[in-house]
Amino acid sequence: MNSKSQHHRRAAVIGAGPNGLAAAITLAQTGAHVDVFEAEPQPGGAARTLELTLPAFHHDFGSAVHPLTAGSPFFSSLPLQAHGLEWIHSPAPLAHPVDDGTAITLERDLRAAESALAPDGNRWRRLMQPFAEHWSALSEEILRPLNVFTPHPFLLARFGLVAFPPAKTLAHLFRSERTKALFAGLAAHSFLSLDEPLSAAFGIVLGTAAHAVGWPIPRGGAQSITNALCTHLASLGGTIKTSTRIDDFSALEKNYDAILCDVTPHQLLRIARNRFPTRFARQLAKYRYGPGVFKVDYALHSPIPWKSADCARAATVHLGGTLQEIAQSEYDMRHGRHSDRPFVLLSQPSLFDPTRAPAGKHIAWAYCHVPNSSNVDMLQALESQIERFAPGFRDCVLARRVFSPGALEDMDANLIGGDISGGAVDLRQFFLRPTWRHYATPARNIYICSSSTPPGAGVHGMCGHNAAKQAASRL
Repeated sequence: MNSKSQHHRRAAVIGAGPNGLAAAITLAQTGAHVDVFEAEPQPGGAARTLELTLPAFHHDFGSAVHPLTAGSPFFSSLPLQAHGLEWIHSPAPLAHPVDDGTAITLERDLRAAESALAPDGNRWRRLMQPFAEHWSALSEEILRPLNVFTPHPFLLARFGLVAFPPAKTLAHLFRSERTKALFAGLAAHSFLSLDEPLSAAFGIVLGTAAHAVGWPIPRGGAQSITNALCTHLASLGGTIKTSTRIDDFSALEKNYDAILCDVTPHQLLRIARNRFPTRFARQLAKYRYGPGVFKVDYALHSPIPWKSADCARAATVHLGGTLQEIAQSEYDMRHGRHSDRPFVLLSQPSLFDPTRAPAGKHIAWAYCHVPNSSNVDMLQALESQIERFAPGFRDCVLARRVFSPGALEDMDANLIGGDISGGAVDLRQFFLRPTWRHYATPARNIYICSSSTPPGAGVHGMCGHNAAKQAASRL
């Protein structure tokens, strides 16, 4: 289709999260006019920054640290820095304290990591270096739907050999319990039990990203990413209408050539009403959501008093102790139980970005994994894990905002039961996410572009970009 006829095409995007905005930008780049409809008053979905505790304390509602944003093939192609996005790198991407009062750090430089992880440093470097050195090619491969035709077959085959096994199996490459614990924390981002296939993939990808692009935070919070995307979309002629929830496609007054939906499968089914054939509707209805999170945002009068000073070098801290402890916590969660010692992910961005809190004050957020739609109060268990490695933490708290899985869903309808991954990522659902059609539906002009589609969760925009490319090819 030539550019002149393409210019008269109109597309609607439901949802202004990172994937919805990526889809809108991709379509606008072809010359189509794009309207984005967002249910909340503020665009961004899980990439929003809000005053959740006290005035002038700016918290990230969802994502806070963004390796996959910085390493996204699509976002990297956009002039987001020109629209105000500025990355901040903490001295170490990650710290993992242990009970002897020290901490393991994941250093960004591979040689520094090799030294820090002795006696496993050489093994760590040999595991991560081939992927870190070819991050551009690897990210292109893993952040798109599976394709038997690949320009990088050997790289992808090498990745598959170490990514497919359970994380507990791959962790045995290392001699030191400290290195095993570090890798377990990375793999636990999968929301899988660490004895399940594919759990190692998350450890490999996040470890590789730390060396290739770092684990940066955006100055001003995740909203800075969203604002840059919105500004770029506006420069391409796209529009965003907030506080506009689309509950039925009939609410879209204009005749759109394509409608892309940054929603999960069950939501899409409700919005579509009776537009889909029975068989496809049943496939959507069978889509399974994954575990949820229990999250707490903190306003602090001082930095977290870590036992190990190394924890203050990292914007991200993993709290879980040993490989065995982390594996037990994630196993309990996957089997519908709540751990007394949950694996806790903590972010402390104000140590490196003073714009996030009043002078001398700080923010942090922490969450642990829980069964989907859990209503169990995990605050005591979560804070006990922080106190374990930072005695006196509770004395630093000025205010806290607690989000149960249900409260998270109330703030963002895509977080079904507190699931921040857009659906279960186990082997059964990995290849058919959400159905064999991936982005397309039987309705020729309707597509799904959320994290429920390949490649899944993360602020990388590739779900929206991939879906929009398919829609554009049909336009």
